[in-house]
Formats: sequence, structure tokens, C-alpha cells
Amino acid sequence: MTVNDDINKRSRTVRQNGDPCIRIENLTKSFGGLEAVKAVSLNIAQGEHRAILGPNGAGKTTFFNLVAGDLLPTQGNIYFYGEDITRLPCHRRAYRGIARTFQITNLFFNLPVIENMALAVQALEKTKFSLFRSINAYPHLHEKGMELLEQVGLQDVKDEVISNLSYGMQRQIEILMALTREPKLLLLDEPTAGLSPAEAIIMVEMLKKLPSAITMMIIEHDMDVAFELAESITVLHYGKVIAEGSNEEIKANEKVQEIYLGVK
Repeated sequence: MTVNDDINKRSRTVRQNGDPCIRIENLTKSFGGLEAVKAVSLNIAQGEHRAILGPNGAGKTTFFNLVAGDLLPTQGNIYFYGEDITRLPCHRRAYRGIARTFQITNLFFNLPVIENMALAVQALEKTKFSLFRSINAYPHLHEKGMELLEQVGLQDVKDEVISNLSYGMQRQIEILMALTREPKLLLLDEPTAGLSPAEAIIMVEMLKKLPSAITMMIIEHDMDVAFELAESITVLHYGKVIAEGSNEEIKANEKVQEIYLGVK
């Protein structure tokens, strides 16, 4: 059974309880007198790809940090398959199946690709506490990492040191490392940030190859990329939801055109 098959099987099981993948109610985050996120509520279904759009300062990254557990909300609740995870730290959310990437790559630059993959696999295993054994003592870690590299056609770079790779390929490796945890929810923070147009196309094609059962929440500054990857959009402005709907509904929304695109 491949990693994709295993993720899809587990996702079919959790879908039976009838809860959305993630339900967010009145989520608010204040920093002193500034409300960065204001009473945001949304539901994201199992397997849905949802883009979170908005201009700079809209509260997108703060919102992501709240969902991932890097920040705690001032008020409101987050439910993951019906479980209240509002106060759970990020590592507890990771164990439940939430993974995220960042705008800046978070890799071990002096290690080969396969070692990065193996370390990512090990992160949620008890073997990470084995301080006196080399990671090479656990061949299954490398095997699982290789499986993911092969699924997206990157097996040929397995022995390349991360620092020798292009930035676009580093971004791809970071997303694959997040997938080693077999997440139910993948939070992608600006996956094409800093990429050339050609690299962005490759990234989009790779993301389309990921298991269909993985729910994705995507912050993306490039609206073309967002429309390509997501089937539904939530638009934030000054921390509030100003629009939500399908790609076509968002494209036709006059308020979005005025606020996000500068169209009057």
C-alpha cells in the first residue's frame, strides 16, 4: 500500500462521522488594541481545497498561525473532525493530522534530500528519542521518504544536498516533508512565493498530484495560482471575511475586485 492509498483509506474512515474536516467559529486574535483576525467563521469539508486570499495586512498569516497552533486565539473555537483543538499546541495538532509549510523554507540545508525526508518521517515516531543510534539504523524512514519522492518524480535528487538545489525544488521538498506525516489537513503558506513563473507552474502541477483526500488550506498571493489549486475561496480584508464562494463567484464579486484587485 502506498502513502497515497493509506491517506485515502484513513480519510474515508474519518469522513463517516459527518463532521467537516475543520470548523472555525468566531475566531479572533488581538494584539493589544489591534484585531488582526476578527470573528472569522468557516467550514472546510474533507478533501476540499480552500484558498485564503486578501491583500497585505488582511490577517491571512495570523489566521494560519491560529489554525496551526502557533498562536492561541483571543476568542473563538477551532474544531478538527469534531474535536475542539482550540487550545492544543502545534505538536499535538500535528499528531492529529495537521501539517503546514511556511513562506520561508524550513530545511536542513547541509543534509541530502533523503536525509531530510527521513528526519521528517521520524519526527512523529518514538525513534526520535533514540539519541545514540544513527538515523540509518531505521531503514523504514528512508523507504517512506523515497516513496514520496518517487510519487512526484524527484527520486533522482535523493542524494543531492539541499543547499545545491534550486529554490523552487527546495519548496517542493519542504511540502513532501510535510506529507511524510500523512496529514488530513495540509496548510500551505504561499507555496509559490519567490518562485519564477516556470517554477510556479511546476509547483502547481506537483500539488495537483497529491492525494485527493487531503484537505488543503492555501494562502496564496498569486490569484491565478489560487484559482488553479482551489475550488473555493475565502477572502479576508483587515481580518474579516468579506467574501466566500466558488472561484467564479469570487472573480465576479465587485467588493473583491475593488478591495483586492483595486477595481472600482
